[in-house]
Amino acid sequence: MDISVVVPLYNEEESLKELNDWIVRVMQSNHFSYEIVYVDDGSGDKSWEVIEKMALTNPNIKGIRFRRNYGKSAALNEGFKVTEGDVVITMDADLQDSPDEIPELHRMVTEDGYDLVSGWKKKRHDPFIKRNTSKFYNWTTRKFSGIKLHDFNCGLKAYRNEVVKSIEVYGEMHRYIPVIAKWAGFRNIGEKVVQHQKRKYGVTKFGLDRFIKGYLDLLSITFVSKFGQRPMHLFGALGSLIFFAGFVIAVYLAYTKFFVYDYVKMTDRPLFYFGLLAMILGTQLFMTGFIADLISRNSTTNKTYQIKTKLNIGSEKGDK
Repeated sequence: MDISVVVPLYNEEESLKELNDWIVRVMQSNHFSYEIVYVDDGSGDKSWEVIEKMALTNPNIKGIRFRRNYGKSAALNEGFKVTEGDVVITMDADLQDSPDEIPELHRMVTEDGYDLVSGWKKKRHDPFIKRNTSKFYNWTTRKFSGIKLHDFNCGLKAYRNEVVKSIEVYGEMHRYIPVIAKWAGFRNIGEKVVQHQKRKYGVTKFGLDRFIKGYLDLLSITFVSKFGQRPMHLFGALGSLIFFAGFVIAVYLAYTKFFVYDYVKMTDRPLFYFGLLAMILGTQLFMTGFIADLISRNSTTNKTYQIKTKLNIGSEKGDK
């Protein structure tokens, strides 16, 4: 199969039929073999009913329906699991991403050799606050990760299938997929200027809380990628350093007690408590690293999401 298109969605019943027809038109005109995987993230409208109707007339349409809303990252993660195409395209369901970009994105992966190509909405049709918070977010992520992309959070991306099978996306980490891919060993990351259209139906799902959670997830990704399999390297090093500082303070106080100020009690000096606190914190951090190391070496992570229904996928094929 040439292309898998993964479309996460939440309450987008008005745009789905139009988006689907547009994708199918592009696929047929370019003679691609394809599948479209819609992941309904617990919508409260009739989005799933629309997907079911479309699947009745097109066997290339697949669907996953969550029992409740988990977020875009969870939807992408489950969609990635079932993709079969050599190239995986992701796009939002609100018609702001243009399916006409798919052929060039496919070419950049298959011919230019990119592992991942991220869309860049150079000219955006978003509210003022969203545009400017996005600029700040992209600037800090670019500096933090070393990946020279202008738009990390663009929903329109293309991946080599091997990439999506090798990464896990959760929380608000969908916006950091290029960072996750890089730290997973896929370093050939490109960018393409893409057309961004005004929202035609519904309202934006953007909120300030997502902006804040995004930065917290960036810190989480950084920690997990660098120290997830070796937490002792972080906690042990910090603990040892702090404990050593406390030990030096204790030695200094002991020296001054016996050779300089023998008439002053060590416990009367504030420095004594700083030294004691440093040794306690150092010991706790060291033990935290030791225990975390044991856990990471003897456990596996298995995130599951409660899926209500699947359409045309594996053993569930044809089920409603």
